[in-house]
Amino acid sequence: MLADESGRPTLDASGRAEMKYRESDAKSYRPSAANLTPDTGGAGTVEIGRSSPSATRPSQSVARPSHSAHAATRLRIKDKAAGTTGAALELWTDGACSGNPGPMGIGVVAIDGAKRRELGEYLGVGTNNIAELTAIDRALDLVGADAGARPVRVYTDSSYSIGVLSKGWKAKANQELIGRMRRRLATMPNVEFVKVSGHAGVPENERCDELARDAITGRR
Repeated sequence: MLADESGRPTLDASGRAEMKYRESDAKSYRPSAANLTPDTGGAGTVEIGRSSPSATRPSQSVARPSHSAHAATRLRIKDKAAGTTGAALELWTDGACSGNPGPMGIGVVAIDGAKRRELGEYLGVGTNNIAELTAIDRALDLVGADAGARPVRVYTDSSYSIGVLSKGWKAKANQELIGRMRRRLATMPNVEFVKVSGHAGVPENERCDELARDAITGRR
C-alpha cells in the first residue's frame, strides 16, 4: 500500500488508498480508509474488509495492514496451522442466489503460490446458504493430497458456513450437506477458515462473486 513516511496510508481525493493484496500482483484496488485497521502487533483478530475491530470474533484469522520500517503497508494473515510444511493454499469462495430460493451459482479462486485456478458453476435452484456451502465443498475438491501436508485457508463471507462447519452451530437445514462436509473436514486438520466482508473491495472475494453471478446468468 502507498504510505507516507509515518506509515499512514496515502489517500486520493475520494479518501481511498491504493493497495495490492501481494506485492507481485499487477492489479491494485482502492479500499476506503474506514476499512483499514492499523496493526498494533497484538494477537487480536479482525475480519478482512471490516472497519470495526470490536465487531470481530476471537476465532477469526489476523488480517491487518502492518507498518514496516520503509513505511509500506501490506496485508498480513497470520498462519496458525502447526506441524505443516509449505506455503498455505488459499481457497477463496462465494455463493450467489438470484432470489432466495432461486437460481444458484458459485465462484472459487484457488491460489497456490504463482499458480491460480478459477471455477464458476451453476447449481440449479436452491438457497443462498446451499450455494455458499457448495462453493466451499468445490474448493476443497482442489486440495487433494495436500490436505494433511500443508496449511489450507478457506476465505468466505458466509458467517453461516463458518458457523456450521467450524464452530459447532446446530444445522436446522441442509443437514445432509453439512454432515458430509463436517466428516470431510475432520480428515483435513490443517484447514483454517477466514471470514471476509462481502462487497468490501477485497479483490479475490469480488472475483468469486463475479464468477458466481456469471454462472447464474449463463446457466453454465
